[in-house]
Amino acid sequence: MIAVLVDPDKASDNQLDNLIFHPSFDQVDFLFVGGSLITDGNMKICLEGLKKRTNKPLIIFPGSPNQIDDTADAILLLSLISGRNSDMLIGRHVESAHKLKHSNLEILSTGYILVDGGRTTTVSYISGTIPIPQDKPGIAAATALAGSQLGQQLIYLDCGSGADMYASPKLVGAVKNEVNIPVIVGGGIKTQEDAETVFRSGADVVVVGNKLEENPEFLTQLVKAKESYNTKDA
Repeated sequence: MIAVLVDPDKASDNQLDNLIFHPSFDQVDFLFVGGSLITDGNMKICLEGLKKRTNKPLIIFPGSPNQIDDTADAILLLSLISGRNSDMLIGRHVESAHKLKHSNLEILSTGYILVDGGRTTTVSYISGTIPIPQDKPGIAAATALAGSQLGQQLIYLDCGSGADMYASPKLVGAVKNEVNIPVIVGGGIKTQEDAETVFRSGADVVVVGNKLEENPEFLTQLVKAKESYNTKDA
């Protein structure tokens, strides 16, 4: 499946139109909305703008509790299990617990694992955590397994927005071999071949954001990668 990550800081009406009314948009499965740091954008306005344009599921990808908004359909309740920052492991969740309880959002408990994408990204800097090295697939796999044993419903492997490279096939494959829950992979995916490689490695969902902001036509290539993999799988 394909998820497009929408950053409220960059979600002008024109950019939303370019995405939603793109000929290949019908093949997008989910929209993730949010980010590690929102400065100028407005989460509610962005979600409302998307709701007016599409019926696709809107899933919050939260960088902080203030990004929680009932306009969305669901939220990835991210626990940064690859780091040792207690605030990202449980602290923010305590802050958000009652707000989420009284919301209508579907809560998707997600083990969030940062992977080294070749450069320092916003999520790594903001969270104060060190990504797992690409050449340590065993650490990633054990971390994902621990997350699944703790009851997390999804595993999200992320190299971060603007990463130079995506999670390696060996690392993604090692994680997929250890868990029986969906694996989401994002960050550093820039070509159709990249997406096909990630799908073949075991990703259930591929996430793209930055590349589509730069070039909306990349969505066509992303859809081709999805169709190519699903055809081979069938």
